[in-house]
Amino acid sequence: MKNESLSTLVGMDVVTGKIIPLIRDTRAEEDFSDWLNNALASDPNAVGWHFVMDRLNTHMCEAAVRTVARVENTSEEELGTKRKSGILQNLKTRAAYLTDPSHKIVFHYTPKHASWLNQIEIWFSILVKRFLKRNSFTCKENLKVRL
Repeated sequence: MKNESLSTLVGMDVVTGKIIPLIRDTRAEEDFSDWLNNALASDPNAVGWHFVMDRLNTHMCEAAVRTVARVENTSEEELGTKRKSGILQNLKTRAAYLTDPSHKIVFHYTPKHASWLNQIEIWFSILVKRFLKRNSFTCKENLKVRL
């Protein structure tokens, strides 16, 4: 397989062990937003959500804030404008909003260099060892099927 790549966004419901995957060619804000919405749709009756993830900038993106804001009924005025004002102003203000424990959807970020604390990282390790190691893929589609 030439320099083709896939991006795998995966979440795990640690109570049920259910995996919520999204496999794409990119790893952009839009992809994370789609994954987040898929995760929320997986249990529409959930009382609350706690997402544990690393500090990737995408995990603090405008789309994630807007998803939480819809649930929390946060006004456009409070959200403000990206790079200018309000909650959307910068990564720090977005992260503060996303980690607010009073919200129905709360993000928890692992400390830098401690992503091993995240249960999905353990799952990725098992995936690599059991399904990907010592395999050869002739094209991106074969890899996607195997995943």
